[in-house]
Amino acid sequence: MPGIALSMRLRPLSWHLPATLAAWLLAAALLVAKPASAPWDFSLILRQAQSLYPNHSAAGLRRLEAWQSFIERSQALSEDAKLDAVNRFFNDYLLFANDSQIWGQVDYWASPVESLLRGEADCEDYSLAKYFTLRQLGVPSERLRITYVKALELNQAHMVLTYYADGAREPLVLDNLIPSIRPASARRDLLPVYAFNAEGVWLPGPAGGRRTGDSKKLARWQDLQDKMQREGFPPE
Repeated sequence: MPGIALSMRLRPLSWHLPATLAAWLLAAALLVAKPASAPWDFSLILRQAQSLYPNHSAAGLRRLEAWQSFIERSQALSEDAKLDAVNRFFNDYLLFANDSQIWGQVDYWASPVESLLRGEADCEDYSLAKYFTLRQLGVPSERLRITYVKALELNQAHMVLTYYADGAREPLVLDNLIPSIRPASARRDLLPVYAFNAEGVWLPGPAGGRRTGDSKKLARWQDLQDKMQREGFPPE
């Protein structure tokens, strides 16, 4: 579960006020669209995985190979179908566990490779794996946000992936807590706090959503990017 130190310093973002949502989407749309991620070299990624994580299991390698196969056969899907397929893939392949159980740390951001090798993930690991996979499948980065929320029923910090279709007034929410993708207005159990992707950080402002900073200043995000480059991924 993600740490909440930064979250608690930020004003919550309401998903249930259309003007706020529309403004947040408009702010994102004003960014120059980031091109699709460069194609991944899975032969390199698999070699690096075996070198960097020598204690991997055969089952872990099979999950990585299944991920490669999944990406190859999902390229031709519609964008809506890609969202559903990616959400189901990671929710099915990964078992939920806390970072302290998996990594012996309070807050650890695992790469998709690490998560699949272990077969376990915390909420941020699900969200990050879905984000990077959808980017590789050609979903534009300005449509995707990794979003910190408060899970009200659990009374704890949580992370989801949100997706804004062109012209959408609210995002769709990809979550490991439930199997289905639902619009934000149907997820009243989640209170958004802030969101980010490779291009920036978004918070509410006087006119609604606004970009407030550079995600490169998020230390864990930058550490994750560096780790993935060592694993053989091109820069996001």
